[in-house]
Amino acid sequence: MTKQVLEDYERAPISEKLRATLGFLKKLTLTPEALTADDARAVLALGVSKAALADAIYVASAFNVYDRLADSMGWQVPTAAAFDVGAKRLLARGYLM
Repeated sequence: MTKQVLEDYERAPISEKLRATLGFLKKLTLTPEALTADDARAVLALGVSKAALADAIYVASAFNVYDRLADSMGWQVPTAAAFDVGAKRLLARGYLM
């Protein structure tokens, strides 16, 4: 199902709450200047809690900042092998430098 959501969340077999939240996050990401309180109200009206919407906004905002930094600074996505090395290091030492 994840693949379907990534390909087209508007047609994927997900709840209307999730679909509305993803639409809200899309607008937040692509056209934040057009986002209004009515957009949030529409998501909340479907039964999404304020806390859940806030959590989604926090996560999306963090990813948006990271993505923009990566684009502007030319960061590259590490290879699978690099992720494996990092994971082993974290498991062995935690976040100690």
